Amino acid sequence: MEHSANQKTFRHYLYFMFGQQFSLLGSNIVGFVITWWITIETQSPIYLSIATFLMFLPQVIITPFAGVLADRWKRKMIIASVDSFQALLTLILALFFFIGFTDIWIVLVVHTLRSVLQAFHVPTFQGIIPSMVPKDKLSRINGTNFLFSGFIYMVGPILSALLLELFPIRYIFLIDIITFLIALGPLIIIKIPFKPRNIIEIEKRSFFREFKEGFAVVKAIPGLLSLIIFAMIFNFIFRPFNVLWPYFINVIHDGTAFDLAFLFGAMQIGNILGSLITSLKKNWKNKIKINLIGEMIVFGAYILIIFAPYRAFFLMMIGGFLGAVTFPITVATYLTIFQLVVPSDKIGRVMSIDHMISMAIAPIGAIISGPAASLIGVTNLFLICIIIGIINPIFIWYFSRIRELDYPKELEIKITPKSELIEL
Repeated sequence: MEHSANQKTFRHYLYFMFGQQFSLLGSNIVGFVITWWITIETQSPIYLSIATFLMFLPQVIITPFAGVLADRWKRKMIIASVDSFQALLTLILALFFFIGFTDIWIVLVVHTLRSVLQAFHVPTFQGIIPSMVPKDKLSRINGTNFLFSGFIYMVGPILSALLLELFPIRYIFLIDIITFLIALGPLIIIKIPFKPRNIIEIEKRSFFREFKEGFAVVKAIPGLLSLIIFAMIFNFIFRPFNVLWPYFINVIHDGTAFDLAFLFGAMQIGNILGSLITSLKKNWKNKIKINLIGEMIVFGAYILIIFAPYRAFFLMMIGGFLGAVTFPITVATYLTIFQLVVPSDKIGRVMSIDHMISMAIAPIGAIISGPAASLIGVTNLFLICIIIGIINPIFIWYFSRIRELDYPKELEIKITPKSELIEL
């Protein structure tokens, strides 16, 4: 019989989530510092594209397989291993900087390996949530996750910019080690539910068969594939912004690390507000409409940023804030749809497939952002992405089955002897 989340598992999840937020803070600081270092050292959108491409590529390739493993291995062990190796990589990078070996390719290699580990972390973390959180608390806990992570993404860049003013970069890397140790404490003391399968059953089941079953689950739920494709398009046109914000602030507007940090901070204040709204509201109706309209608001608000006068950072902060308010609401409802309609014993592989498909185009978007910006200009590239971002939701609403997910239902899915998925 499948494990059912209860108050005890929910309490343990809160301890686990608390520790993971500290780990997220350390990772956020390291990520910001690395990105700013690349911007200052190279003054090139090309290297920023390469860095982002190498960050996303492992997630696209590895995450689907990681999701299968998240359903087969103990999730507590996966999280502990991933966090440990990530802290070790950061320590190695710090040692390179201590001895004066700061070649950009060393930084990119470590940055990429950290992304490989993150590819295991994402589907495992998402798989843990429905196994420990009761269904009536899923929407709120997804909103709460965004609330805390939004606060960290707000404080992280500002703290990073302050640390860059006070300390050499090699010392800043060590913060990731400290936050890892803090996160390790709750992880040790809690229990994460895991239902081991019969050894004979595991041996008979093919790794790729389980992965294939994940695709079959996606196809069995009307409109779910359209939703994933919608997320893929969003990730593609949103990628130039993520890649080129440092270049846009530092090179085009002669901004400092603090200017970039405050822009990110304004966006995260918007995320916090949206997350707070999500965590307080028990249930959301018309989840698909929320996702589609939310994308239009995000890109519409970015018009204020790209057309802001020279060094008008406050106006940019307003645009970033307005665009970010709806983002956690759309993501929380997006995740809730998956958690409600996908069986929990298959959630890991389905979430990994969602992550793979929706993110598959992200490396392409990242690697072409730099050359495209060099060719037509950063502002023009941003404007093209905004226009597509406003038109895309309208198109997908009228020309796909995505609207059927506005009335999601929980499906019971079983595997037949012929490995076919049947919707009951």
